[in-house]
Amino acid sequence: MRNAFADEITKLGAVDQRVVLLSGDIGNKLFDKYKDKAEGRFFNCGVAEANMMSVAAGMALCGLRPVIYTITPFTTSRCFEQIRVDACYHKAPVIIVGTGSGLSYAELGPTHHSCEDMAILRALPEMTVMAPGDAPELRAALRAALKQDGPVYIRIGKKGEPNIHPGEPDLVIGKGITVRQGKDVCLIGTGVLTAIALDAAKLLEAQGISARVESFHTVKPLDNFRLAEIFAAYPVVATIEEHSKIGGLGGAVAEWMATQDSLRGKLLSFGTDDVFMHEIGSTQYARNKFGLTAENIAATVAARLKSRRAA
Repeated sequence: MRNAFADEITKLGAVDQRVVLLSGDIGNKLFDKYKDKAEGRFFNCGVAEANMMSVAAGMALCGLRPVIYTITPFTTSRCFEQIRVDACYHKAPVIIVGTGSGLSYAELGPTHHSCEDMAILRALPEMTVMAPGDAPELRAALRAALKQDGPVYIRIGKKGEPNIHPGEPDLVIGKGITVRQGKDVCLIGTGVLTAIALDAAKLLEAQGISARVESFHTVKPLDNFRLAEIFAAYPVVATIEEHSKIGGLGGAVAEWMATQDSLRGKLLSFGTDDVFMHEIGSTQYARNKFGLTAENIAATVAARLKSRRAA
């Protein structure tokens, strides 16, 4: 995903003189092509992310279109006050890109985990929160974000994520994308775990269960119309994310459900537990620990469907 980001921001910077890229002391070589195409519009702000956020907000209020890029916890929780006051309060069109989101940097310990970023930024007025599921969605999300007149947060993976689309999808902020059709259950993925949702759907198919898969690349604003259609059609609906079960996609859907009078569907939420992970291991190790695997998702969904049918 980060390579796709570097390539897309280079294309955008070449045609739009307002695009400015700010980095928190990472990705310098990654952006060599951008620096060639957008000379004088790359700023390495060092490990001073709070200052970087304020600089970006000032640029945005002066007519530029700043894009911030660094590792997710350092561009979210470390500078939350500056995001809130400098970007959101002024509705400054700053694009904040958090790379290595979720458990991508599991081997570096909890300082580099980001399982609460969507929750804290979703609570801020004026903020749009996005989590593209693959490189094609990321490219489309970045272009869509540049058309917004307020701040946008985009959380992305690190590298090697599989594509879930054969080509670039028709992405609209706040509108989900149906990745796979199905009639028995619905799996709603966001971010890098949308690919895991697809794998779970294939495992369910082997059990005779037809699973629809949705990519909710936008967590705020939610696609309320699609949610209403999904919860009216399916007895079991699962949200799947590499983020805390509190405040992310699952939390947002639960909040929406609380405003509805009657729904057929029952919600299952797959995400990280409300704990810090003190062990050190690979991303796959961390996903196994929190049950964020296709095997666990498929087994849990199948069991819930069976109990719903028996009720």
